[in-house]
This record gives sequence, structure tokens and C-alpha cells, in this order.
Amino acid sequence: MTTLRTAPRPPRLHPAVPPLAALAAAGAGAAYLYGTDPHQPGQLLPRCPVNWLTGLDCPSCGGTRMAYDLLHGDVAAAFADNALLLTLGLPAAAYLGGRWLLAGLRGRRYRPALSPRAVLAVVGVAAGWMVARNLLG
Repeated sequence: MTTLRTAPRPPRLHPAVPPLAALAAAGAGAAYLYGTDPHQPGQLLPRCPVNWLTGLDCPSCGGTRMAYDLLHGDVAAAFADNALLLTLGLPAAAYLGGRWLLAGLRGRRYRPALSPRAVLAVVGVAAGWMVARNLLG
């Protein structure tokens, strides 16, 4: 009679590794973006696929220019690039990223869950922003 052997499970990563890796990647991206002006044509930055296909600005269009302006301390220009992303998206991302990092450093996994109403609210605000910026801008 033969016995089945199961392969040993690979060790799981510490819960702090993914948020720390994301933070390192964000730092590397910020370092690259600091020296690459997205306001100038011909830079090695991808174009928004929604804008490329439709000619319309998506809710996050201007986000790269906004990040560049923030890295250079120009909050007014960052607001002009994408006001919604600056006032709502950036604080939400900072909060969620901070919670993820803090939970990871404490040895816990952090998986935020949005209710269906919250998802609908986020999608509704993003859609409204897209319509407003394309009609008014």
C-alpha cells in the first residue's frame, strides 16, 4: 500500500510585507515622477486608456500631474489637475494605506470591506465627477 504525501505548505509572508512592499513601490514611483514632468509631452508615462479611446477625461485623469505637482509643493496646480482625487481620493488612500500598514506591523491582515451602499456612493461620485469635468472643463 502506498501512502500519499502532501507537499509542505510554503511559509506565509508576514502581514507587514505587502504594505511595506507597496510603500517601497510608491516611493520608487514618486522618485521617478519627481524628475519626469508629465505636463511636458514626450515623457515616458502612459496615457490614460479611457482618454485615449474616447477623448474624455476619466475620474482619475490628471492624477499623475497632480502627484507631480504635490511632489513639487504646488498644491494649487494639483487641485487644478484633479480636485476630486486630491480632496477625497488622496486622504482615503492615505487612511486605508495607513490602516493596512499598522495592521501588518501588528501581525494582522487588513481587508477593508465596503458595503453595497458605499460602493454605489463611490461609483456615483466618480461618475458625477467625470460628467461634470467633461461638460464644464
